[in-house]
Amino acid sequence: MRKIQQVVVLREVGGDLVDGKSFYDFIEPGVGNYFWDCIMADIQSLLLYGGIHPRMNGLYRMPAKRFPYSIYYTMDQSNVYVVAVLPMRRSPHGIRQTLAGRTKK
Repeated sequence: MRKIQQVVVLREVGGDLVDGKSFYDFIEPGVGNYFWDCIMADIQSLLLYGGIHPRMNGLYRMPAKRFPYSIYYTMDQSNVYVVAVLPMRRSPHGIRQTLAGRTKK
């Protein structure tokens, strides 16, 4: 079993999080902050659970606990690299296009 030392979040993931936060704040002011906190907690859980999730589109895919989002990531010997945080309601084609345009490191 691998010991994960750190979770690295790619720059593009910041845009994913801002988009999600903005969407939920539009629906109900203040929910965006809750979205952000929940997704960040899910990302931090990869320190313990990185590598146990099924692969999709060549990356591991972890569903978020409280929101209909998935966290896509890859790994090396000691690190987890979060590549994208995307809504599960997007079309599979749109998800594949987004993931294809992102670098893993």
